[in-house]
Order: sequence, then structure tokens, then C-alpha cells
Amino acid sequence: MKFDYRRLKGRIKEMYGTQNEFAEAVGLSFVSISKKLNNLRQFKQSDIDKITEVLNIPKEEIPIYFFTLEVHKNEQNERICKHE
Repeated sequence: MKFDYRRLKGRIKEMYGTQNEFAEAVGLSFVSISKKLNNLRQFKQSDIDKITEVLNIPKEEIPIYFFTLEVHKNEQNERICKHE
């Protein structure tokens, strides 16, 4: 299962400019942040707490930023076809 972190990446860019600057702000390495944003490692609860704090993400929006499933193009097409 992969998560879609596009919204989170956008917020990082908007507030910090680079993932490296953001990584420093949350006390993680660039490599660690990169792996988590690319679904190679999972975010820990403590990561989510710190990230939501530094990015000013309201607690009720956590699922939008961290738990939106990645949808592949063929899955999108199947969903569109079912609704037509």
C-alpha cells in the first residue's frame, strides 16, 4: 500500500522551499525524509506530530496529508468507466 504525499510535498515546498531545509526543521536527515515521502519507509507517529507542528497542519487534516492512498492511472480509469 502506497500513500500519496503530493499535498505534503507541496506544503513543504511552500513553507520551507526545499526538503533539506524542512528536514533540518523537523530534526531528520534529508535521506530519511526523502525515503518517507517516496514510500520507502513509513512515517512514525512522532514524525507526524512534529511535521504537523512545523507545517501548521491542523490535526483534523492529518489524514489528508498522510493517509491518502496513491491511485494508479489504470485504477483511475477503472473508476471512471464504472461511473459512466
